[in-house]
Amino acid sequence: MTGGTARGRSRFEELVIEAIDGLPDAILAMLDNVEIVVADAPTAHQLDEAGDLDAEEILLGLYEGIPLTDRTGGYGMVLPDKITLFQGALEAVCPDEETLRNEVRVTVIHELAHHFGISDRRLRELGWA
Repeated sequence: MTGGTARGRSRFEELVIEAIDGLPDAILAMLDNVEIVVADAPTAHQLDEAGDLDAEEILLGLYEGIPLTDRTGGYGMVLPDKITLFQGALEAVCPDEETLRNEVRVTVIHELAHHFGISDRRLRELGWA
């Protein structure tokens, strides 16, 4: 086991890469200054950034950055936006690898949607939240 998770970090990262590689080329071309990382669990700061979670909610991923829709002509020389996938949480809600593969894909798409300026409310309307 790597990083305290059941499947190991390298296998989980393969699922993340698979999810990213499965995105349309047009979407991949629009990813500007974005880093996608894996962590075991959210930090206290990340939980604060996520806002108020209901008791039954689990944070599977988090987008931190400036959405494309909020960037102005002065955007530049900033750290990359960051999408973090929380391996421990994702594995906890997925009973098998196929479910995990799908949930990783959905979480990647959900967090990338925030990069494109799509709100959680709109994602719920679209069935992605």
